[in-house]
Amino acid sequence: MHEYPITQRIVEIALERLKESDGHTVTDIYLTIGESSGIVADSVLLYYDLIAENTPAAHARLHVTRVKPLLKCNQCGRLFERKPFSFSCTFSDCNGQGEPTEIGREFFVEKIMVE
Repeated sequence: MHEYPITQRIVEIALERLKESDGHTVTDIYLTIGESSGIVADSVLLYYDLIAENTPAAHARLHVTRVKPLLKCNQCGRLFERKPFSFSCTFSDCNGQGEPTEIGREFFVEKIMVE
């Protein structure tokens, strides 16, 4: 449910951008959402139509780039995607263990297009 106020802020940011640009309509909003950010992208998409209704951002297309979380190996230093129930490095020449990184925790408005 915390996606509702987050989505409200996305709409506010889009309308601020529209005002700054002297445009008439928000056409596209590009979001980056990490899968470990705690934000459910599908909920943002669901709430957007409701929140943006009757605003110049009502018909904007939302583009979501989802970022998979990556671990960093403590042995070889490479980044890798974690396999279920394991933190072991996925590179065959390494026996290290992965440690969490910030990759996959992102959440930001990347770009807003207006016309």
